[in-house]
Amino acid sequence: MTYTIPELDTISRQLMSLDRPKKAKMLVVDDEPDNLDLLYRTFRRDFQVLKAESGVHALQVLAAEGEVAVIISDQRMPEMKGTEFLSRTVPQFPDTMRIILTGFTDVEDLVEAINSGQVYKYITKPWNPDELKAVVQRAAETYELLKQRTEELQRSQSQTALLFNIVHVTQSSTTVDACLEPLAIAFGKTFHADGCILQLVQGEALAAAQGLYSAAGAIENWLAKDSLTQEAISTQKIQVAVDIPADTNLATAEHYTASGTQAHLIVPVVYRDQVLAVLSLQWQKPCTLREDELVLLHLSAQQVALAIACIGC
Repeated sequence: MTYTIPELDTISRQLMSLDRPKKAKMLVVDDEPDNLDLLYRTFRRDFQVLKAESGVHALQVLAAEGEVAVIISDQRMPEMKGTEFLSRTVPQFPDTMRIILTGFTDVEDLVEAINSGQVYKYITKPWNPDELKAVVQRAAETYELLKQRTEELQRSQSQTALLFNIVHVTQSSTTVDACLEPLAIAFGKTFHADGCILQLVQGEALAAAQGLYSAAGAIENWLAKDSLTQEAISTQKIQVAVDIPADTNLATAEHYTASGTQAHLIVPVVYRDQVLAVLSLQWQKPCTLREDELVLLHLSAQQVALAIACIGC
């Protein structure tokens, strides 16, 4: 069973429909309250701006809030210089763009920080608001590009690992039953699902053989009660529920509410127009798979179909 590009595009739009663009985060650090407030007011329309009055406080903010796109820090502050603070953020947040504000000629500190990649730019005080905005905008664009490349590399590695696992399981398993759990684990981890079930199908009914994966704790197999599962088997097409609590047809289903599942994607594993199994991915939050992940899921399901058919021969 194959899917046309329009079908994949339709499913992809469903999966991405809840992925709303958000303001990028930035952190401004200055021990002078007036400067801190000015920086906040300058960027609050375009960024989600976090504030800290010292390097120590800024590290606490980052520990609580996580990665930010841009950090603007004053250089001369009590307890910790701006360059020292920024250097401490590099190991955990290598992609973050760091900008120093300085009214002094700390040439050695600045040159060392810039040469080591700890600082993207430095701006002298008093700064020109338009110049600072332009620098921050370029920094944010550079951050997004770095994140995109990092994510592309991670996706490529993840895709390679999944396909390798499918081949490895196929070669090492002597029975179909034995391959189900390792495959469910591989798919669950690759797509960051809270739960994954790979279950065999006989005719148009679920068979007993299954493989389970849970990110935390036990997982209950409720696929026999699920309308999407039956639809996937009968139509031989991927079925998607991106936001179950908002879906009037599914929100009251006992198996969804009991398990806390808020998004469900189920893929029929088809070989020569026969459904051999179903692959269920479950998330306890609305689903935001990208189009390339959907294509990977579809192609990988085809590989699983071949694996099940070969092992079962």
